Amino acid sequence: MIGIITMTTQRINLNADLGESFGAWKMGDDASLLQIVTSANVACGFHAGDPIVMQETVRYAIAQGVSIGAHPSYPDLQGFGRRVMQMSAKDLEATLLYQIGALQAIAAAEGGRVTHVKPHGALHNVACADAAVASTVVNTLRKLDPSMILLAPAYSILAEAAQEAGQPVRYEVFADRTYLDDGQLTPRSREGSVIHDSQACVEHVLRMLRANAIVTANGLHLPCRIDSICVHGDGPEAVPTAKAIRLALEVLGYALEPLHHWRIQGRSATRFNEAWNTS
Repeated sequence: MIGIITMTTQRINLNADLGESFGAWKMGDDASLLQIVTSANVACGFHAGDPIVMQETVRYAIAQGVSIGAHPSYPDLQGFGRRVMQMSAKDLEATLLYQIGALQAIAAAEGGRVTHVKPHGALHNVACADAAVASTVVNTLRKLDPSMILLAPAYSILAEAAQEAGQPVRYEVFADRTYLDDGQLTPRSREGSVIHDSQACVEHVLRMLRANAIVTANGLHLPCRIDSICVHGDGPEAVPTAKAIRLALEVLGYALEPLHHWRIQGRSATRFNEAWNTS
């Protein structure tokens, strides 16, 4: 797997999956979360979101200085993008281009820019474990923008594919999800896969930061670099959890920054992936 740098830092990103309302159906409290997190993964209409929601989310993000990321999925609006779909590489590439390109257009019209991509739901899980799907995701990003950041989990095939292709990658851990001993997320179908209590989420995050490692449900430590922490925005506990995590990080001296602060222009992706400012 990936040769991951084991290094502590006082610089970190806090991200959330946002823009997941659709028409008259509302999900989450995006306005409140955008005052807490430093990066937004915006749904692009295929699992949630619609053009108006995308536009409003981008506007809020720009106003708060929050970096904008595309959160593309399988075309599975009814299943919230959590159902695996069999797609050819050609079809998946077109689906990704359609979603990311739409958000890029909206962001540009609002005076912003899409600086990262994070796959959603089943697409995320499959890309983390399937080399062919991971390759399609990374190759699509390289066609769109070779300097765009891929937000991916450590110990995933997706992160490895980005590293090998020279696509900038930042490593995230999940505040509200538990891990298997191979570093993958515990499937949602299993009991205990989601952490609902805000304080338990804080403790989970701090354990991983102190260990410089993913800490699995069985207590195993998997050393890795942690660049970003994700809080899912679709639950009633999302806002208090994000607040509690941000407060805990600030108390410990972490500087919370948007991902666009880490977008290095005029440098190779290899050097980008190796660069890490510990000041």
